[in-house]
Amino acid sequence: MIGAVSYLWKGFKLLISPPLRPFVLMPLLINLVLYSMALVLGFLYLNHLVEQMIPQWLHWLTWFIYPLFFISFCFIGFFTFSLLANLIAAPFYAKLAAKTLEVIDAPLTQFFEPSAKQVWQAEFKRLHYSMIHTLPLLILFVIPVVNLIAPLLWLGFSAWCVALEYFAYPQENCGVLFPEQQANLKTNVVSALSFGGLVTLGQALPIINIVIAPVAVIAATLHVQARTNTV
Repeated sequence: MIGAVSYLWKGFKLLISPPLRPFVLMPLLINLVLYSMALVLGFLYLNHLVEQMIPQWLHWLTWFIYPLFFISFCFIGFFTFSLLANLIAAPFYAKLAAKTLEVIDAPLTQFFEPSAKQVWQAEFKRLHYSMIHTLPLLILFVIPVVNLIAPLLWLGFSAWCVALEYFAYPQENCGVLFPEQQANLKTNVVSALSFGGLVTLGQALPIINIVIAPVAVIAATLHVQARTNTV
């Protein structure tokens, strides 16, 4: 956990580094536009729903409904839109990971620059991996007794998928493909889950959810480079 916090903090500090700004600006803009659109459209839909479904004498409940919507959006809505944002911004994240190594004076000895098509293909592979494991987890929620631990398993799997997502970019730049990426993360599951859990939390927090993705890419790149140097 301490290591994950340290790398993410370094990622935040490097985020404003002048050499990285061109590679950070577009992902930030994508995140900002998507989250803003989701929030505005959700608010307009909720406002229409409240006017149609809640009688005038119960409109005082809106003081409770709107804050609840905002909290729900942050903790539930982020999942769908973060997937979409990552899919769109994936080619920029690959370049951001490569540029991060230049900034810390650790150029790649073996650089494999994936095309946008290859990056998106990798994104769909990770998405497919997430989807085929999601259904069994959802079934656990309706099984008596087992459903008591289902939320913990769901959180753990979410953290694992997030770690797979952001550790992929620096590894793909070295030609490391999805099966080997999983194997690399499995060598230190606790570290991967800690990193993924913190990033997942950041995705659920207002304002931070806009910048957490590029921060996670930078942090994961630093983490991979540090492990490479110790091997």
